[in-house]
Amino acid sequence: MGAVRIHWQIKAVLPIAFVLLNGLLLFMLATVSWRDPERHMVLLVAGGGAVAICAALLVVLAFLIQRPMVELQEKIARVGEGDLNASVRFARRNDEIGDLGRNFNRMVAQLRESREEIQRLHRTQMSRAEHLATLGELATGLAHEIRNPLAGIAGVIEIIGRDLPATSPARAVVKEVRHEIAQINHILTDLLQTARPHPPEIRRSNLNTTVEHAVMLARQQALSKPIQIEFRKAEALPEVEHDSGQVHQVLLNLLLNSIQAIEGPGKITVEVEPHGESAAIIVSDTGRGIPPEHLPNIFRPFYTTKGNGTGLGLSLARRIVEEHHGRIEVTSVVGKGSKFVVLLPMQRPAAEMAAVS
Repeated sequence: MGAVRIHWQIKAVLPIAFVLLNGLLLFMLATVSWRDPERHMVLLVAGGGAVAICAALLVVLAFLIQRPMVELQEKIARVGEGDLNASVRFARRNDEIGDLGRNFNRMVAQLRESREEIQRLHRTQMSRAEHLATLGELATGLAHEIRNPLAGIAGVIEIIGRDLPATSPARAVVKEVRHEIAQINHILTDLLQTARPHPPEIRRSNLNTTVEHAVMLARQQALSKPIQIEFRKAEALPEVEHDSGQVHQVLLNLLLNSIQAIEGPGKITVEVEPHGESAAIIVSDTGRGIPPEHLPNIFRPFYTTKGNGTGLGLSLARRIVEEHHGRIEVTSVVGKGSKFVVLLPMQRPAAEMAAVS
């Protein structure tokens, strides 16, 4: 059974009435005789005055407090229904009730601005998603149209290379053409992976092992360079739910970028460590760094600061990490190096696991 609801008017008048009635009672007991009609009339007038005072207080309180509170309740109900243009009129008062009204109007204005910003961002994201979907379809068709004649060109080059004499200077040209064909094929592969993303095949496995395999391949790429690649694993890290192939691809891309960013002797450090409910993979290098004006754009598709880059590697890496419900962060200082941090949750969200099962 709920508590009895008492209106504020009764709560406000009861203390006043109690004090007045007690005062009248004491006055009556001390000085008034009920047999004296004149004094009895004085008592009636005093009692009537007390009632009038209470009534006047009720009117004043109703005008100063009840009306603003009723208006505030109505406007709160309108805001709850989604009308963020509601505002209270008593905000013009120069007292505590006016302060309450001004704070309410300010709060509603902030909610209205936040809703407009959310709607604007939603429209932007929807437009971007439609744009990317169109580009994906275009890129997929274009990649297939290029690959077919490219395969024919590669076959012709192989035949020409076999028929050339061993001493022919054209063999160097054929070798260069093969290299360019392989580069075009690599670009098309990245383009297709970006345009047609495959959902990750999540399994619980050792993240240290996944990272170590990527480090081993990167060391092979850096054999001819004075670059040291150091790997520090997290010994007590529990198994992490991830697609080892896709995470391996992300790390290999980051490591190859670090190798290309180092001119001369340098060092790359790869660390795995727990980070709250996530696992952190940190790739830091002593390369040339990334200028501040480039940092906001490095994850955009086709954006590259390298002469022979496709601009798809970091974009693909971020997509893979986000599909793992993680995030990738970067900090960089020109002339000192860059640090990429990949954060992967130890376990998938419960809602996603339920949807899969």
